[in-house]
Amino acid sequence: MESELKAVYRDVIGGKRSGVEAGVRTLLELGCDPHVVLNDALIAPMTEVGSRFEQGELYLPEMMIAARAMQSGLALLKPRLVQDGIRASARVVMGTVQGDLHDIGKTLVSMMLEGAGFEIIDLGTDVSPEAFTSAARDQGAQVIGMSALLTTTMQNMKLVVQAVEDAGLRGEVKIIVGGAPVTETFASEIGADGYAADASRAVGLVRRLLS
Repeated sequence: MESELKAVYRDVIGGKRSGVEAGVRTLLELGCDPHVVLNDALIAPMTEVGSRFEQGELYLPEMMIAARAMQSGLALLKPRLVQDGIRASARVVMGTVQGDLHDIGKTLVSMMLEGAGFEIIDLGTDVSPEAFTSAARDQGAQVIGMSALLTTTMQNMKLVVQAVEDAGLRGEVKIIVGGAPVTETFASEIGADGYAADASRAVGLVRRLLS
C-alpha cells in the first residue's frame, strides 16, 4: 500500500482532487488503517505544502488548491475515523470578526488547520464576540482564531478577548489573530496568545500553543 499512499501524497500537493478521492477509496478498500491514511497521505503533504509556501516555492492559489484536494479526501475518510474512534488533536473555533465580511484568509487557515488534524468549527463572517465565546464554551474548543481585513474591524478582536475573559474561559482557550492589517504588536496589545502572518504559520502557531 506504500505506492498508493505516495500517490495520494503527490496528488494532494498537486491539487488533484479526483486523484486524492480515488486514492483514498482504494486505500480503504485495501484495508489500510484510516489513521495511516490521515497522517501519511493527507496531513504530511499539507505540511510540505505549508513549508514550500513559506520558502516561496508555492503561492497562495496553489496552497488553496492543495487544501481543497486534501479536504475532498478527508471527507471520505471522516466516517471511518469516527467509526474507529480516532479524534482530532484539538478543536478550533474560527471566524471573521463582527462588521467584516472577508473570508478568504480565514477559510484558508481553517483548511490548513483541518489538514493538520484539527477539528474546525467555522462560524463564518461578521461574528460577534458573544458568538465566538458561546461556540468555544459549547463545543469545548481549545483555540479561537479571529480574522479581520479592515482596520476598522480589527478593533473588534479586543472585544472578543474581553468576552472570553468575562466568560471565565481565558485559562482554557488560546486566542490567535490574523489578517492583512493585523500585526504581532497589535496581537500583544489586545491580549491575544499569538499572531500568524499566513495560513502555514497559523498551523505552527496552534501546534506550539497547544504543545
